[in-house]
Amino acid sequence: MRFIDECVVDVAAGDGGKGAIAFRREKYVPFGGPAGGDGGRGGDVVLIADPGLSTLYDLSHQRAIRAERGEHGRGKDCYGRAGGDVEVRVPLGTIAIDVESGERVAELTEIGQRTIVARGGRGGRGNKHFATSVERAPRKAQPGEPGERRTLRLELKVMADVGLLGFPNVGKSTLISAVSRARPKVADYPFTTLEPHLGVTAVGDVARGLGKSFVLADIPGLIPGASSGAGLGIRFLKHLDRTKLLLHLVTLDPAPGRSPFSDYQVLREELRHFDPALAERPEVVAMTKADLPEVRAAYPEAKAEFEKLGLDLCLVSAATHAGLEELLQTLAARLG
Repeated sequence: MRFIDECVVDVAAGDGGKGAIAFRREKYVPFGGPAGGDGGRGGDVVLIADPGLSTLYDLSHQRAIRAERGEHGRGKDCYGRAGGDVEVRVPLGTIAIDVESGERVAELTEIGQRTIVARGGRGGRGNKHFATSVERAPRKAQPGEPGERRTLRLELKVMADVGLLGFPNVGKSTLISAVSRARPKVADYPFTTLEPHLGVTAVGDVARGLGKSFVLADIPGLIPGASSGAGLGIRFLKHLDRTKLLLHLVTLDPAPGRSPFSDYQVLREELRHFDPALAERPEVVAMTKADLPEVRAAYPEAKAEFEKLGLDLCLVSAATHAGLEELLQTLAARLG
């Protein structure tokens, strides 16, 4: 299934049913009073956060979502049935924005959270409500109120504690595979990862309350100019919005002008351009592919460069798992 993190849908709640104009017509009641029932309420359109979903793919093909209208009232004081609600399941982290007004209508960040995004119209009152001492046989009733209609832009921002950042081929997908059960595609070419992947990892004995678990998000590789749309552009930078901690991954690259320290500075600049608040978020930096001799040889010089910024550069290998436990403990400690 394709990863879709943004789509536009039209939502329409149900209209309320009309109130009825009716009178009692019984054999021994020649002057029966009004007996028109009320119309039923229109159905709502409700968004529900479903942890089993990870994409807006299904909704991207559903251009209109409409709830059921309420039934009209009937004679003999019979009220119309209320229209059924429409429940739309969306991934955790979904935001609904009214396209016309720009209002943030809903933000679903908890499992099972329900939010009404379009309210059904109230049913009209029947003529029995309009009887008075002067007018005992009213011939008027209310029409039902129309249901809310709006166009929504749905945006998905993944829910994760730690966001993995790094140039393509730096080893983010391999690392998240090594520390969790996530199985993103791994290959030796740029932009292997074309969608964010989430992995749950644990430090210590979580079952006995002696450890901590947290969620990592593998954000697709960034390149210079990403904040302006280069490469995969800003499509995935927004998924860092809810992370509490950033994990920068760097390594050696044979391309001219590339070094672990310069790559880190480029990514920091892209974060500042996209959202200055992201650049202020707590961070940890790790040098990957420690199983390669040239990486181990370059580590001391790179570590010294990062120390000038007050950063402790970790050295890890997802292939041999060297340094991974220490890295996870550092992340858990920083998350608090």
